[in-house]
Amino acid sequence: MRSLILPMLVAATGAAAQSLPPPTAPGAAVVMPAAILETPADALARDGADYARQFGVSPGEAVRRLAAQEQSVAATDKLAEKYRDRLAGIVLEHRPDYRIVVHLTGDAPVRPTRIRTEAMSVPVLFETGARGTREQGIWALTWHQAEIRAALPRAPGIGFDPRTGELVVIVPSAQAGAGAGALRAQLEGIAGVPVQVRILNQVDRNMDIAGGARLEGVSPTDGRRYVCTTGFAVSDGVQHAVTTAAHCLDQMSYRDPQRGVLPLDYVGQWGWGYRDVQINASAAPLAPSFYSDTGKTRLRAVTGQRTRAATRSGDFVCHRGERTGYSCALVELTDFAPAGDICGGACLPTWVTVAGPTCQAGDSGSPVFSGGTAFGILKGGSYRRDGSCAFYFYMSVDYLPAGWALLRG
Repeated sequence: MRSLILPMLVAATGAAAQSLPPPTAPGAAVVMPAAILETPADALARDGADYARQFGVSPGEAVRRLAAQEQSVAATDKLAEKYRDRLAGIVLEHRPDYRIVVHLTGDAPVRPTRIRTEAMSVPVLFETGARGTREQGIWALTWHQAEIRAALPRAPGIGFDPRTGELVVIVPSAQAGAGAGALRAQLEGIAGVPVQVRILNQVDRNMDIAGGARLEGVSPTDGRRYVCTTGFAVSDGVQHAVTTAAHCLDQMSYRDPQRGVLPLDYVGQWGWGYRDVQINASAAPLAPSFYSDTGKTRLRAVTGQRTRAATRSGDFVCHRGERTGYSCALVELTDFAPAGDICGGACLPTWVTVAGPTCQAGDSGSPVFSGGTAFGILKGGSYRRDGSCAFYFYMSVDYLPAGWALLRG
């Protein structure tokens, strides 16, 4: 995967997110940066301010909704298990009111209910008529992905729509041929499940590697200096380490222009199918925090993590990249296989998409989070012809290598 790395001259304009404190001499204690460490309430308020701006609600209402988002996970997990045989998906809706919608196959009605959290009581509605279940869709994608890719001139992005119960196949207009209807019928014949064709002129790609909280290394192949980005601090119980993208150089050092260099030892990389993560260990202890604002003046502790299975379409999440800064948007698909062969071959349908427009080259490796909850490590984005971001996709923290876990504050 070395071909995905960009040289420093290009990558230095890109983005990153930081979990490492400023480096000191190897083996010495790491000193925390001169930045504000947010309390959980601070973190919720900052994310809530962006939510309030996007959805036109008061800051207090935004904070209540984001608190309820986290506090409702166990209850929606139970609903998913209860209605598993009919479940297309569970979706959080934010307009006109905040509510949870459970999409089911069949026409047998289910009475509305409520999830009562500490923050607020959330209405739960049940919508019937979905064309297929999530389980059917994921199995069809697993078994027929290669056939779907072979049926088109260029391998498409494929996901599952939790609202309609259909496979989503994303193709450019040139591949639609006689029209989306004819292509849909062809793909349904291959997959054996309902298909939704989305015509979007875009391309999926790994985000370029760049600096911020930056990792640097010199390629032994061409002698050029390359730059990568950091995500979350992790440990195997013995070593402290930091995550980054698997398509980085193996041997890298964390660089701070004011305080010097912290060498990192290459542990390993996992960059095939459903992963894009590399681990580099530090001789000095690392803090369980990451920068959460554009100007890198505020640190946020990792207090928990969200599994992919518990992530819902409509969850409000944020990421922080050096190129785009801090921004938040809604999760769209929780079962997505990016187009092309950017996973060392075909990608598996394990990636989570988040709506644009804030993703640009250089944000690769940045942490995806909500409050202090870690969701994932950003891999790449889907870009329109004009260069704007349609959506980005991340690897869930579920897929950290065996034996490694997030450091928590």
